[in-house]
Amino acid sequence: MTSYATPSDWPTDERTARAVQDELRTRVVLDETGPPPGTGRVTGVDVAYDDERDIVAAAVVVLDAATLDVVEEATAVGTVTFPYVPGLLAFREIPTVLTALAGLRSDPGLVVCDGYGIAHPRRFGLASHLGVLTGLPTMGVAKNPFAFAYEDPAAPRGSAAPLLDGAEEVGRALRTREGVKPVFVSAGHRVTLPNACEHALRLTPRYRLPESTRRADALCRSVLREAAG
Repeated sequence: MTSYATPSDWPTDERTARAVQDELRTRVVLDETGPPPGTGRVTGVDVAYDDERDIVAAAVVVLDAATLDVVEEATAVGTVTFPYVPGLLAFREIPTVLTALAGLRSDPGLVVCDGYGIAHPRRFGLASHLGVLTGLPTMGVAKNPFAFAYEDPAAPRGSAAPLLDGAEEVGRALRTREGVKPVFVSAGHRVTLPNACEHALRLTPRYRLPESTRRADALCRSVLREAAG
């Protein structure tokens, strides 16, 4: 069942947040393939901050997965209530993201986050956290590899290399544009890594970053400018 309600006991301190991560990450599902690439809906999620005013703006942009046309958009503005702690950024962002998702009239389908799924030091980045809370299939496409090691993929578009924590593959460095720096794809919830990489390639017909991310990024920045006055 899909739910966009923020849990009533949302953490406000690091110790409680880590305990919540430990409990929720046991619910991550990685043995479902996920929706076929190019079908249904794909929704981009992104957030922007005004740190001086403790304001966070979230945007969700629903695309037709086949055409990449925008189907629907929703936004929300909230107050940051959790401190900046590396590895716990989801606790700053998710309440406002959930409010934005609740504003949609259509099914978001696969949710693509500008960040990480299990490619996270505690194996529970924003995409995984959001997926477990909502029940939606989720994946992460990040601009940087966090702290993980990888070999540079071959130059052609579609080339990939494992993103490694020791011997464990937590994601893939994926070349979405020939000769351009790769993006870093990881499964979040209810989707496999190979399927997530196929979705990432479908979402990048012209640019390095997914269309879902590009559109959500532009929208949340615009909303933040308005909110900050």
